[in-house]
Amino acid sequence: MYLIEEAKQLNQNNYLMVVRAPEIARHCLPGQFLIVRADEKGERIPLTICDYDAEKGTITIVFQPIGVTTMKMATYGAGDSFADVVGPLGRPSDLCEMTDEELKDKHFLFVAGGVGAAPIYPQVKYLAQRGLRADVVNGAKTKELVLFEKEMSEYANVYVTTDDGSYGFHGMVTAMMEELVTNRGMHYDRVIAIGPMIMMKFAALTAKKLGIPSVVSMNPIMVDGTGMCGACRVTVGGKTKFACVDGPEFPGDELDFDEAMQRSRMYRTEEGRAILRYREGNTHHGGCGQCEDGGTGR
Repeated sequence: MYLIEEAKQLNQNNYLMVVRAPEIARHCLPGQFLIVRADEKGERIPLTICDYDAEKGTITIVFQPIGVTTMKMATYGAGDSFADVVGPLGRPSDLCEMTDEELKDKHFLFVAGGVGAAPIYPQVKYLAQRGLRADVVNGAKTKELVLFEKEMSEYANVYVTTDDGSYGFHGMVTAMMEELVTNRGMHYDRVIAIGPMIMMKFAALTAKKLGIPSVVSMNPIMVDGTGMCGACRVTVGGKTKFACVDGPEFPGDELDFDEAMQRSRMYRTEEGRAILRYREGNTHHGGCGQCEDGGTGR
């Protein structure tokens, strides 16, 4: 059992929980995720690691109550427990593969859409611990839905945007990206975008237009977190990858967003899943040995 030490509702859509998991907290890195099972009969839910504290032995998760399991999780409070928490899973952010020397002269722009601010937070914190202060475009539909502005401001320069203009810059995150680069003369070596699929698609297109390499996270399309369900199958640079075992981060200008969004829509129905299995055969899931690179992408 995994004790919930803190639980709170961040806004009308999102909940935060701090969970005691010493082994996970000692080994996780920014960009990785967990599998959470609320109770003995619960389904497996992949959730991004929002924060971790190796000394306290805790990890922090943020989630939206969308299905039955996450709705049930939203009713849990401090003192309750999850049946299982497994992790860290997935490949860490590419930032973690760079040495401090390689990082020191680089300038990163993070682009968050809604709950995408949660997995961006540990990345900007990681950079700050190495002496780098990144820029963050933190987008939401309204002021009430902006997440982690205060927390990220401790480690990064945060530019808030809202679709309705109720707070910060009035407009989409892509408009703020162009404002920073074109009008304010900012230079970035990489854009890291995390949020809804459609937002990441246009953030990657905008980054390409501005001549900046981009990275996106396919966390939103993961289901079982092991590569076996086929939900997070994507095409990257013409090759088949799976977000949960090969990612979740991929180069934004190499990912086929239109295909990924179409598969995501089909996967929501039983008939759609059957069609995908029929079309894709032995390459439908990861680790099958039938895909290029043995289904691992490594």
